[in-house]
Amino acid sequence: MHQNRVKRVLEGMAKENLTQMIVSDPCAIFYLTGVWIHPGERMLALYLTQSGKHKLFVNELFPYAADVEAEKIWLNDNQDAVSILADYLEKDKTLGVDKNWPSRFLIGLIERHAGSAFVNGSDIIDRVRMVKDAEELDIMRKASELNDIAMGKMVKLASEDLDEAAMGRKLGEIWEELGAEGHSFEPIMAYGPNGADPHHTTVKGAYKKPGDSVVIDMGCIYKSYCSDMTRTVFYKSVSDEAKKVYEITRDANLKAIEKIKPGVKFSELDAAARDYITEHGYGKYFTHRLGHSIGLEDHEVGDVSAVNHDVVVPGRVFSIEPGIYLPGKLGVRVEDLVIATEDGCEVLNKYTKDLIVVE
Repeated sequence: MHQNRVKRVLEGMAKENLTQMIVSDPCAIFYLTGVWIHPGERMLALYLTQSGKHKLFVNELFPYAADVEAEKIWLNDNQDAVSILADYLEKDKTLGVDKNWPSRFLIGLIERHAGSAFVNGSDIIDRVRMVKDAEELDIMRKASELNDIAMGKMVKLASEDLDEAAMGRKLGEIWEELGAEGHSFEPIMAYGPNGADPHHTTVKGAYKKPGDSVVIDMGCIYKSYCSDMTRTVFYKSVSDEAKKVYEITRDANLKAIEKIKPGVKFSELDAAARDYITEHGYGKYFTHRLGHSIGLEDHEVGDVSAVNHDVVVPGRVFSIEPGIYLPGKLGVRVEDLVIATEDGCEVLNKYTKDLIVVE
């Protein structure tokens, strides 16, 4: 168990007057224990208590769970796992339950644990996970370093006659060469008008033509942690309008990054980029929030948006990714990951943001 992380979760539980909580999300369990368990349809539950008598309820099909430093309650496919779990819970005490626990388990537990209150306990562990420790930050620096290297290779490939799907396949090969654990999300390779869809699905048979923007949004997994970045380049030529859109987007990225420091609201970061883009006449074409938190998952709780008024604290890792999307024409997005520090931020992505035209 990562005792310091567990301690922080228990402190969060105490603030909410919770003496017990079920953590079922494999990602959260890995965060607390250092062991990945993917249960499929079977029940998996890490039971945390203020008494410190933590228990892991896990099917015997996953023997490597023995490495978890908690009492193991081994289950098999012929048992009623929910009933077994119910027998260990503190009666008539509020139980925190993971937001991702399937209803087939939760409803059964509610029926067997009558008289107790159930609350969503995920916010507690999500807030602990928001602030990365030194070990996590070092891993995420390396993940972004690999992403920078891969981006350099992908920009070179953008000069070749490859469709979007082929670009995606090439990226998979690059991750393997670099020793990454694959994609942190399905990469976006978007040519010309396709780039005007921020979440474009990379497709076979989509080829670029001179003057097209090429949006490359990609990330890898390294030691279970994610990276994420976007660069936009142009194929063979760039129009005056496209150049203008690119420079506005890049400068919006820089303005938001310059504003990052402890105490600043995430909504203020969003406004810094959005207001700049709006001042230049493209506000209605910036159609998404400015960014998202990242760590073991590419999108974690805590976004950079107009409605998030939480303040920046050191150790938060999030993206800054303004974009301008002109339907039927082009899309431009420039994205970096940053670590909030005591006096500003550390930008994890070093790959150039200068305008690039590939030949």
